[in-house]
Amino acid sequence: MWNQNRLTTLLTIKYPIIQAPMAGGPTTPELVSAVSNCGGLGMVGAGYLSVEQLKSQIRLIKERTRSPFGVNLFVVEPPVVTEQAIEESFEELRYFRDKLDMSDDLPPMEDSSPLEEYIHIIAEEEVPVCSFTFGIPPKPLISYLKERGIVVIGTATSVREAIAVEEAGMDAVVVQGSEAGGHRGTFLSSEGEGMVGTMALVPQVVDHVTIPVIASGGIMDGRGCAAAYMLGAEASQLGTVFLTTHESGAPDPHKKAILEATEVDTVITNAFSGKHARGIRNTFTHRMKDKQHHIAPYPIQNRLTKLIRKEAAKRGEAQFMSLWAGQGTRLNQVIRVRELMGGIVEDMGKRLNGVK
Repeated sequence: MWNQNRLTTLLTIKYPIIQAPMAGGPTTPELVSAVSNCGGLGMVGAGYLSVEQLKSQIRLIKERTRSPFGVNLFVVEPPVVTEQAIEESFEELRYFRDKLDMSDDLPPMEDSSPLEEYIHIIAEEEVPVCSFTFGIPPKPLISYLKERGIVVIGTATSVREAIAVEEAGMDAVVVQGSEAGGHRGTFLSSEGEGMVGTMALVPQVVDHVTIPVIASGGIMDGRGCAAAYMLGAEASQLGTVFLTTHESGAPDPHKKAILEATEVDTVITNAFSGKHARGIRNTFTHRMKDKQHHIAPYPIQNRLTKLIRKEAAKRGEAQFMSLWAGQGTRLNQVIRVRELMGGIVEDMGKRLNGVK
């Protein structure tokens, strides 16, 4: 059967379709559980959740589904940055604060809980799958998860990174092409080296690793999933297409911007978080594009812009929001997850029927 392979068996899912773990609010318990209930793998984007928030979301998902789902975590190296540099980066954001009538007080540079705490919650709550972005966690943590029967997945934007993921002992790798929306998962390569397209990157990774490959980037429907399958991927991870579903937690201005965007309307920027990401260009990205020397490293820049993005969303001001989206936005529609998943599965099945 076209829909069964090593990865679907490992994840115990019916269809090789994974909902991308989009941090910051889009991956609501309703979205994650709906995807899992349709036979795919729903994923929580836990990058900005507190430990307690993560625990709460996991339990809400469990109330809505008995099917497998997963949690994605960020692997973040503490940045080296001076207080003066932080203040200068904050000053460069004054224009946006003034436009939104916001306070000029520097926000706290609080640290999130250690990665180990999130992993312990995942283990305690018996979440079936844990994936990582931005790097590879220490091997003892990978072993800790695998010893408890949790499937561990890494993210790569180059063949070299995919090999590193396999060598670290992970069970599968998400191969993120340059078309993907949101943050780049690059961690070994330079940003330029990590910008290979999905169609070119997937088969090269397949030829250099033995673990299952999950294609990601620009995949929006059954055609894209079938193409990834033919390139050797054993599943596809879709993100942008889920942002405009009814179950998505993306703010309405974000959804509207995606529905109005074309394939040429996105840009790679590090202005919002200090880490490169693909989103719809707006006033914020335009005004910040020539201020690279005043953009703080991740996650400092993310903390400096957090309240701006939050206030902009509250006011419906899309021009100051991080409108993460991939290059396939013409294929977005307002739809329920069940209908979307049903269409993808039906189309993929028709195209792959008889392919072994």
